[in-house]
Amino acid sequence: MATDAHQPVTSAYRLDGPMPDPAQGVFETTLVVDGKALELDAHFARLEASLGALYGEPLPPGGRQLVADAAAGIELGRVRLTVLPGGGASAAAVPVDEALVFPARDRAVELAPVAVPGGIGPHKWADRRLLERAEADVGPAVPLVVESDGAVLEGSRGSLFLVDGGTLVTPPADGRLLPGITRAQTIEAARGLGIEVREQRVAVDGLAGADEVFLTGAVRGVEPVRRCAGVAEWDSGEVTARVAAELRRLWLG
Repeated sequence: MATDAHQPVTSAYRLDGPMPDPAQGVFETTLVVDGKALELDAHFARLEASLGALYGEPLPPGGRQLVADAAAGIELGRVRLTVLPGGGASAAAVPVDEALVFPARDRAVELAPVAVPGGIGPHKWADRRLLERAEADVGPAVPLVVESDGAVLEGSRGSLFLVDGGTLVTPPADGRLLPGITRAQTIEAARGLGIEVREQRVAVDGLAGADEVFLTGAVRGVEPVRRCAGVAEWDSGEVTARVAAELRRLWLG
């Protein structure tokens, strides 16, 4: 159950600055387990959609091989494929600490609302200057991107979910936020567990009434949230644990 943290807020720290530069390309990052990149088809489908919408270009023909070569030999890690306008592509992989994948409750994160009018949009921009500035400004909290009207969009490193009376709620993928691959998996997994899921507008102040809050992403999986600065704090939750366990089973066996 949420507990009030200081006073509820009706506005967030406003982040002004240049939006991502499309000339720097787009990218995808996914988890590597035993030398294999997970959910690669879904990531390439999203990448293909972005390349078509932004540049009118197809996937680079050697992209999958770049990912496979970068991921080879890594027991647990993440691989990032970056594609530039014109078809230039590169991939790099690094190991990941096991404790960061489906992190335990003692690693639950704090969020800090950051207003970005219009959001970051539906593409995974290689130019992350805006989000990096937000992370520097509010760190060690994770920026929670919100609209100028206080509507929650997403975390700087994952999609946002809240639990309200046993129902899982997430902001709609309406063009203002990234349609996360793990977000879609989470919705499917939750429904498979018999959990009702709703995609609807969430106000930042409305988080105060949530029972549980968590982020989802392609490397960390399900990441519990313990606090949103100025809004509320949350205890560990049963729904978060159930969804995390199901995704862990699908990813890691």
